[in-house]
Amino acid sequence: MTNAIVPSELIDHLCRSSRLNAQEAEHIVNEVLAYFAETPDEYLRQRHQELQSRGRSNSDIFSALQHELQNRRFASKPMSTRQIRRAIYG
Repeated sequence: MTNAIVPSELIDHLCRSSRLNAQEAEHIVNEVLAYFAETPDEYLRQRHQELQSRGRSNSDIFSALQHELQNRRFASKPMSTRQIRRAIYG
């Protein structure tokens, strides 16, 4: 994860409005920015690996990923199993 330059005003605001110290506030902001910066392809690769490590079959995984993409924070058009497979394996 790449750390972004976080405006000091934001850190100050978070510290005033919560029990976070400056280091914790900056860490949280960077985590949120990384979460929203994730692309659909990055999500698919990471989630496929996670589900595979739980012993799920690829056909089950691809079906789950098709459903999950529709409910994620990035705008993603519905993807076919083939498109998901291509995003994961290249």
